[in-house]
Amino acid sequence: MRLTELLSRPPSLRTQGLMLVGPYANGKTMIAERFAVEHLRTSVQQRLWMVQTREGAGLGHFYASILQALHAPGGDIWNVSRKAEQLDHLLESLKPRVLIFDEFHNALRGRARDIEAIFAFLRRIGRQYDIAPVLIGDVSVYDFLNATSEMASRFDLVAVPRWQYDEPYLMLLDSLEAALPLARISDLSSEPSARLIFRLSEGLIGETVTIVTRAAVAAVQSGAERITKAGIVELRHIPISQRRLPALRDNLL
Repeated sequence: MRLTELLSRPPSLRTQGLMLVGPYANGKTMIAERFAVEHLRTSVQQRLWMVQTREGAGLGHFYASILQALHAPGGDIWNVSRKAEQLDHLLESLKPRVLIFDEFHNALRGRARDIEAIFAFLRRIGRQYDIAPVLIGDVSVYDFLNATSEMASRFDLVAVPRWQYDEPYLMLLDSLEAALPLARISDLSSEPSARLIFRLSEGLIGETVTIVTRAAVAAVQSGAERITKAGIVELRHIPISQRRLPALRDNLL
């Protein structure tokens, strides 16, 4: 696994990072969190930290995100130089090998000079502290990093695309069903229930889990104790791609 390789890699003056890119609600954060938990469970010394990138432009917000992940006080977000000193001290003492930045696209919504300052910081921690950054986010992360060869050459891509309607997806449904507290078998991986769940979820794992969970709750409440195609239809679940349609918005007025 690429995350494991980042932890076990030899020292380097030009550390290679990783971008984990895919659509919303498709399990990117779950992949990173499971890896982080396993690292903490099996490692004598913590060498990996996971940063929840704050919404807000500029280095102040970005530094505050890292300080929070390192359990350090954030202080005034406008005192950027003070934060930089504090952060350098922590990185020098903790010696992380990997920093995972979840929702990194939050840091890309500011001015061009703010974004370049954040990219300069990512390059610096690789050169100065041999830290491999992992950037998790949507396709905008890929677009920004590939806008210049300087950044594109420093990050490998691991794509987390939408699921296809195939055997792995059916196995996912079987796994979800096995975890449900229902008295009767729902057989979610068989047609037509599986096809309906896939169509409504649009191949997104987060949406799949939401649909199955809501259907299970409804099955318990109704006394049916199993999920059926009719029960899924009754949820009136609206796929993500349709939630921003003008017609849907007009119905809210």
